[in-house]
Amino acid sequence: MHSTTILLIEVGALLFALGMLGRIGRRFGLSPIPLYLLAGLAFGHGGLIPLSASEEFIKVGAEIGVILLLVMLGLEYSASELVGNLRSAAPAGVLDALFNALPGAGFAVLLGWGWEAALVLAGITWVSSSGVIAKVLGDLGRIGNRETPVILSVLVIEDLAMAFYLPLVTAVLAGVGLVGGAKALSVAVLTVVAVLVVAIRYGHAISSFISVKDAEALLLSVLGLTLFVAGVAAELKVSAAVGAFLVGIALSGPVAHHATQILSPLRDLFAAVFFVFFGLSTDPAAMPPVLLPALGLAALTMLTKVLTGVFAARRVGVALPGQVRAGLALMPRGEFSIVIAGLAVASGVEPELAPLATAYVLITVVTGPMLARLSDYAWFKAMIRKRATVRRPVGPVPAAE
Repeated sequence: MHSTTILLIEVGALLFALGMLGRIGRRFGLSPIPLYLLAGLAFGHGGLIPLSASEEFIKVGAEIGVILLLVMLGLEYSASELVGNLRSAAPAGVLDALFNALPGAGFAVLLGWGWEAALVLAGITWVSSSGVIAKVLGDLGRIGNRETPVILSVLVIEDLAMAFYLPLVTAVLAGVGLVGGAKALSVAVLTVVAVLVVAIRYGHAISSFISVKDAEALLLSVLGLTLFVAGVAAELKVSAAVGAFLVGIALSGPVAHHATQILSPLRDLFAAVFFVFFGLSTDPAAMPPVLLPALGLAALTMLTKVLTGVFAARRVGVALPGQVRAGLALMPRGEFSIVIAGLAVASGVEPELAPLATAYVLITVVTGPMLARLSDYAWFKAMIRKRATVRRPVGPVPAAE
């Protein structure tokens, strides 16, 4: 009973503090994400006030937060839009992998690490944080922007690639050999294809089983289905985030509309918990020795993410301001990068990899949401408009009459 009381006190105080931080951030025009992360650092291991009783509760809440962020994104788009966007964004996905994975691998080689560490660091620098980016797009009111489907397409390609990459890396780090790695990869491929087929071909049938007349039944049905599919996907070594996103894609019509309204408060609650947990799991004392390398790697790969977004948005005819917004939005790394680093730590590949990855992710996840707001400032808009005017081709001069 005493531990339960401490849990209630810690969770209550934390949520109240997050509410105040969110209010302060919005008053000054800032995204609350960096404030939530800093709160996690203050309360985590090596911080000012460790939260021992509620750590496991916050960990579960963080996993639910990522799942809710992704299912809410999926609810905004139909299955046909997903397939069309994936087809159009495939070249951008390839460029994204080359631009952002190769710097991580090269950085590991420069540090004198082995090829296994290079493979791990390539994944860490490659994949953006779907959870963080979903929150930023919602906070900035950009869900309906023309560049947003492009951003989501790149994120979905990355998340689907992670469904294949994670089993492969796990097999390599475990030393199971070629046969074990091929088996893990085969299971991942079959799972992703099966979930995609169900989401695209039977989405309307799934929606017909869910009633929109009873708000309580709708909430329980959609939330339960999302958690179930995400859990099954994770159990099969496929991303839980991919499973949640595809559930959102599968639901359509009035069900999707009402589910978005009902799930929004839950998403905001658990998303805040996710960002706090990220900070809680970080020991601030471990980061200073690797801070400079992490800063250099972050600066390089944030730039390559901007180039990725600009290229992807330009391919579908988005104007220069939208291209810039797409690039800036893709900069944060997050949940997948930490998962990949955790696999490396568990296998004992490279002792400095974990603090480097943590510092790197924190730099991108704190500065990314701040830089994403650049396009909202008048001086930045003026600069982009000026550049767009300079780049616009000049038409033929009409003949004098």
